[in-house]
Amino acid sequence: MPDGTSRFTGKDGEEIKHFMGCSTFSEYTVVAEISCAKVSDTAPLHTCSLLGCGVATGLGAVWNTCDIEGGSSVAVFGLGAVGLSVIQGAQMRGAKRIFAIDTNPGKFEMAKELGATDCVNPEDYDKPIQEVLNGELTEWGIDYTFDATGNTEVMRAALESAHRGWGESCVIGVAAAGQEISTRPFQLVTGRKWTGTAFGGFKSRSEVPPLVDDYMKGDLKLDHYITHEFQGVEGTLQAVEALHSGDCLRAVVTY
Repeated sequence: MPDGTSRFTGKDGEEIKHFMGCSTFSEYTVVAEISCAKVSDTAPLHTCSLLGCGVATGLGAVWNTCDIEGGSSVAVFGLGAVGLSVIQGAQMRGAKRIFAIDTNPGKFEMAKELGATDCVNPEDYDKPIQEVLNGELTEWGIDYTFDATGNTEVMRAALESAHRGWGESCVIGVAAAGQEISTRPFQLVTGRKWTGTAFGGFKSRSEVPPLVDDYMKGDLKLDHYITHEFQGVEGTLQAVEALHSGDCLRAVVTY
């Protein structure tokens, strides 16, 4: 809990920690009041779950953290649900050119449906992808770039793909523990900005319920992210396996 204590104990009285402060793999849980957001009583909870982190984070990275302008160019590295939600958010903001970048071309169809104008597989080139994006596919780079992979080398590539003079690169993906990012100082002193986002800059209690309302009104499309659904505790492992398969965006487990 936020105060450092736990509300859970095992059968022998030993303390059990709250997983990520939520313990959402359990049938019943205890959470801090400050962690709860009141959403519409008629909203489907399996869809609302998408806004607890991933999809909201991608949308918010575009709308809040970078606050991109209409007519901007955007590049998204990694086409999972988070990366695709960046594309969706950029399209809704009126971005004129959106690069969808992934080594799994099976993700390109959905990326195009959500607004991508260019789909790029780094494995199709014999040079670093930043050299392709900044020099071949554009003259000086891309206005806004987003890493949704958690790979530190990709984070660097995203920064170095940003437009010289004003390009901004946003780190969304969570790297493995102990990983560090690096680039040449030249990339920054020539005007690029490196930034990061947490939950897309949304305030969960006050700003997630309106996202749910937008979904209920049809102004925010979410259903396409749920590609797999499972039931029961055993469904948790099936969901993890689905995510590793490469053809899953979000797997929802109903207990």
